[in-house]
Amino acid sequence: MSTFEDFKLNRQLLNAISDLAYQSPTPIQEKTIPLALAGHDIMGIAQTGTGKTAAYLLPILMKVKYAQGNNPRALIVAPTRELAMQIDTVLGELGKYTDLRHLAVYGGLGPKTQIETVQKGIDILVATPGRLMDIYLAGHLVLKEIRTLVLDEADKMMDMGFMPQIRKILEIIPSKRQNMLFSATMPDKVIKLSEEFLEFPTVVEVAPSATTAETIAQKLYRIPNLRTKIAMLELLLQDAQKFNRVMIFTRTKQIADNVFKYLERKFASNTIRVIHANKGQNTRINAMEAFKSEQIRVLVATDVVARGIDVNKVSQVINFDVPIVYEDYVHRIGRTGRAYEVGEAITFVTMAEDYHIQKIEEIIKMKIPEVDLPRELEIYDTPFEERQLMLREIDNQRKKEDPSFQGAFHEKKKRPEKNKKITKKKPQNQGFKKNKK
Repeated sequence: MSTFEDFKLNRQLLNAISDLAYQSPTPIQEKTIPLALAGHDIMGIAQTGTGKTAAYLLPILMKVKYAQGNNPRALIVAPTRELAMQIDTVLGELGKYTDLRHLAVYGGLGPKTQIETVQKGIDILVATPGRLMDIYLAGHLVLKEIRTLVLDEADKMMDMGFMPQIRKILEIIPSKRQNMLFSATMPDKVIKLSEEFLEFPTVVEVAPSATTAETIAQKLYRIPNLRTKIAMLELLLQDAQKFNRVMIFTRTKQIADNVFKYLERKFASNTIRVIHANKGQNTRINAMEAFKSEQIRVLVATDVVARGIDVNKVSQVINFDVPIVYEDYVHRIGRTGRAYEVGEAITFVTMAEDYHIQKIEEIIKMKIPEVDLPRELEIYDTPFEERQLMLREIDNQRKKEDPSFQGAFHEKKKRPEKNKKITKKKPQNQGFKKNKK
């Protein structure tokens, strides 16, 4: 298939595709769309940024066709509110010339408005598992007419502990339906999940599971400590022409806030934002919109936005911390190099994070090129406490690999006390003088 016309999509969808300036189908779209239109169950494995959202939305829009009744006929389940919102946005863009009603329901804000919209009637529903079950169990949602189910980023849903909700969803929707499961990575646990609800699926794999896009230049800096990481970040961002649209990923909300506060002091505060799970929904939406529209240059974030956020022309992704959920590395760096654009992914690695980098390299089946630190970088001494924490972490990593390993921080057994003399405590001196009044 060399054009979208070859898929025999209706004119409304082709006009919307033309408005979006999609030139030709991506490999995942080329393989998935004909199978989905034919009604096959699909297990799709594709790198993030390759167009898999449109790969399943276009067949859904073709099959649902027009507004009808009050209850949804297609259900798309996503792990995070950001991904649910992104899917709903693409749904609106592709379905702009149809009368189809769609809605994304997710946590982080009150359900009242979402329930009111559901009750007015919808055709396609995008949802996070928790909010979907909340609205269903409250009696505001009827799912008996679902004919197509999509699980997007299934591995992330499992990592986030959504399996109980997923199984409940599979119980309450009709068993006679088309199923599609998509992810950039496909660990064994996802394959087990697919065996539970996919019927003789066609596996669509446009790249080996957990591989990274060729358009992303990856590099690794070995950095001794947190303070030097901060100095390195500041040094890189001084080149505003090269680092013009940057996403910085941290492991925790606290580190994200600290990095943001430091950069805010060093650079113009109106060019930097931070988002993580503790930020309010409106704050997160506004930050993402500002980044998409190029109002800000730097977005600091935790892995809450590593998946599903479609922002073109991100110049660099910087992993301030190495992710300990190894598949998240693929999703983080997939924010750059999207839609065949060239991007750069930079990772800072301490000695305690080297273990995680080795695991990531095993998953992505490549060695991340290591680069020497710039000469002008000021390298700070590692504080004693930070060094001890890193050494303790290295010990724990070695114990994972070899349970018999003792390490420097293992608990020493108390030696049995031999021939200890038992001495009676001398009575306290009671002959103190009374205070004179």
